[in-house]
Amino acid sequence: MHLTYLDSNSWLIELASKKILLDPWLVGPLVFGNQPWFFKAEHTTPRPIPDDIDLILLSQGLPDHAHPPTLKALDHDIPVVASPNAAKLVKEMGYRQVTALDHGETFSENGVKVQAFPGSPIGPLLVENAFVVTDLTSQASLYYEPHGFHSEAVQAVKHVDVIITPLINLSLPLLGPFIKGGESALDVVKWLQPEFILSTAAGGDIKYEGILDKILKMDGDVEDFRKLLADSDCETQILDPEPGQRFEVPLTVSAAA
Repeated sequence: MHLTYLDSNSWLIELASKKILLDPWLVGPLVFGNQPWFFKAEHTTPRPIPDDIDLILLSQGLPDHAHPPTLKALDHDIPVVASPNAAKLVKEMGYRQVTALDHGETFSENGVKVQAFPGSPIGPLLVENAFVVTDLTSQASLYYEPHGFHSEAVQAVKHVDVIITPLINLSLPLLGPFIKGGESALDVVKWLQPEFILSTAAGGDIKYEGILDKILKMDGDVEDFRKLLADSDCETQILDPEPGQRFEVPLTVSAAA
């Protein structure tokens, strides 16, 4: 398994000899509701679109997961597996091979299996997706939930090798955490006993502007989470990759075989 962190929630996963582009934001700024005064993020280091993408995986329909300018720039013949909300978006853009996965559903093709689980709540009625991605040959597996809302349903998987999820809390005044790390990340580590965990959502080479950035409160850091792991006698290791740099996840022989 090889991973490349592309800032924010964006990752390139290389698994089962396939390149999977996860929640990509690669082109232009990230803006919510066409209101840059409210929130705007820009890459400080350009992130080129990777070559030879085999699958696009979208956990949510929000712009920081299904970024419209990036999705418009990608080849619309690339297969997409997505939450129903994100699937609707890419179908409207003209993507020709779109699979919507509801919670509990599975997609399997070309040696890769994607399982959908309940993920982050978006408003009172919508719950987006978390994913478990598995190499069907080696059985190497990865769990991804970008806001730290982990459903107990994922315990049915029993074990994954790698988790990608937030390790710190981001909160808004009066509303509380909308990205949960800390104890929430520790819970899913205890459930799935991964060999490695990597932080997502609040990272990368990014410049932020707007009112939202000024009122966000960050609680904790990677070292705090490392202490949580140690205090809980968890053997899971934290990996902290350099953004934009491809690296091999050093899975043990038993985990990767």
